[in-house]
Amino acid sequence: MHNAKLYFFAAVVLTGTAAACSAPKKLQNMPQPPVAVTAPAVVDNSRIDAFLQQMLAANPGHFSEVLANKNNWKVQVIYTQIDRGSNGVPALKNYYYNVNPANYFYPASTVKFPVSILALQKLNELKDKGIDKNSTIITEAGTDMQTAVYNDPTTQDGKPTIAHYIKKIMMVSDNDAYNRLYEFLGQDYINAELHKKGYKYAQILHRLSVALPFDENRKTNPVKFLDTDGNILYQQPMQHAIASYAKRNDSIGTGYMKAGELVQKPMDFSIKNRISLEDLHSILISLVFPDKVPAKQRFNITDADREFLLKYMSQLPTESTYPPYSADEKNYWPAYCKFLLFGSEKGSVPSQIRIFNKVGNAYGQLVDVAYVVDYANKVEFFLSAAIYCNSDGILNDDKYEYDSVGFPFMKNLGKAVYEFELNRKKENLPDFSEFMIQYDK
Repeated sequence: MHNAKLYFFAAVVLTGTAAACSAPKKLQNMPQPPVAVTAPAVVDNSRIDAFLQQMLAANPGHFSEVLANKNNWKVQVIYTQIDRGSNGVPALKNYYYNVNPANYFYPASTVKFPVSILALQKLNELKDKGIDKNSTIITEAGTDMQTAVYNDPTTQDGKPTIAHYIKKIMMVSDNDAYNRLYEFLGQDYINAELHKKGYKYAQILHRLSVALPFDENRKTNPVKFLDTDGNILYQQPMQHAIASYAKRNDSIGTGYMKAGELVQKPMDFSIKNRISLEDLHSILISLVFPDKVPAKQRFNITDADREFLLKYMSQLPTESTYPPYSADEKNYWPAYCKFLLFGSEKGSVPSQIRIFNKVGNAYGQLVDVAYVVDYANKVEFFLSAAIYCNSDGILNDDKYEYDSVGFPFMKNLGKAVYEFELNRKKENLPDFSEFMIQYDK
């Protein structure tokens, strides 16, 4: 079925559970003096490869409007071709369209991807405490603005675990699950580890879906891990981040709505999360093909951790019993959170297609970072894209062009690259045995 037409249907926007306020508790751990962290200057120099530009230009019905206004739509695309040697080892070649880390975009839920990997890394660093991703984690509240979590009704036994939080993040981009990992790690650990791995522009500075002051996001909840009898294996007090960062001038739009009134100036994003599309793309490559990045960029996770992440990045919500997403197909359809190839259409996913990805969607921004596999036709490629769907420049007015511009762009971009790969001659076909995963249903 090399030349067969595939009919794609499916995914749409991110949802998550917002955390509620907990009962007041006394403040613990007074803040320490900040430690300055200076990010290197970003050179304003967009990368556009003729090959990728020509591929898009060859589909004017889908891309002419976006290409003619690429800076208004803040489009960025990275496509990585994969060619296997006779020994099966992949060789990667990157192509860029309008990619520039100096052009800030709000990464939305894509930050959950590196945070999930780092949660598994930190557990490995604490393995002498007798804990792992399946240990019960109890989140306490260290301030009256923090939220305690003692159970999780979406697990089989009601006990919250790092493993289950990651499942919820990867399948449906759950915000509350991300917040729990952010609190386990702490702001300083997240950013220091990303910077050590070469992602020096990254700044993960806040929880999601919970409006908290800047300093409150620097404080992360006390947590403890329990054994099966309820005994404490490891206890971590409330943390207060001490790293400070050079002032950023990141802003978006021409105005924004606040309390029902229009504020006629760009919205300040200088203390919001930041990570470049190129960094996210590289992090995904480091997970799929660890040997294709320098050793310093690899995360300290086990083979089992890697397989766990790949499984739940590619598992469809309709294949999940715990959490019970399969029982709610109205809200969690098969290709939910698979923007590339599927946009916002609902329906089934071809059985030979798997997408290992993480999406983001907020403030008019759509982002998807994906490794796409077609087992039957021996197709594989990396594709990452971002587009800003807000032609009036006003944020928080709920007038974004997701459906008219953003999702069609993502879907058609994925299809254009996929169809190119279907017909691209390859000397050696990939062996996908390591990606043939047994899913939950």
